[in-house]
Amino acid sequence: MSTAMIVDDHPLIRLSLRLLLQRERYEVVAECGDGVEAVQLARQHRPNLILLDIGMPRLDGLGVISRVRQLGLPCKILVLTAHTAESYSVRCMTAGANGFFSKTDSLVELQRALRAVMSGFIHFPVLAARPAQGEASNSERALIEKLSNRELSILQHLARGYSNKEIGERLLLSNKTVSTYKMRLIDKLHMKSLITLAEFAKRNDLA
Repeated sequence: MSTAMIVDDHPLIRLSLRLLLQRERYEVVAECGDGVEAVQLARQHRPNLILLDIGMPRLDGLGVISRVRQLGLPCKILVLTAHTAESYSVRCMTAGANGFFSKTDSLVELQRALRAVMSGFIHFPVLAARPAQGEASNSERALIEKLSNRELSILQHLARGYSNKEIGERLLLSNKTVSTYKMRLIDKLHMKSLITLAEFAKRNDLA
């Protein structure tokens, strides 16, 4: 029987995933809700599969993927997230994930993704151009692609309405460091203020 670990900061989602995995004949050996603990549990249990969310406290999903790969663990990693494939799919693949699945897709699609990844294939959605995308939207996507993983994580938390203190607590950063990142984001994305920066993040489905 294959073993699996679930990493998501929402208990109800972890429960749903556990039930799905058990139906698929996986033994769930560990689950947790933050990235630092995820790395520790992955090292301890060495599961065959890790189902991993991106937006988590202390260490985000991209950081978890990088740490697991640095440890040389042979786990298959399937990212499950509510974030758009346009913003995160390529980043996850580059970090070392084996697949990417949007939580807005069906359970049937998730089962297909699981089977593909565990059979040795990669599973990433095809990034088709949006029919209604205009020049401005394409330009914004290009700006997002130039952000570092940490900058994108800060932008995501800003879109969710977190304060500097809350972002710092979730990502283990000081208020000053968070403020520095925000000013850097305003500069790199050519925004006029934190308000327009937050609007930009929400407009690009980063919340």
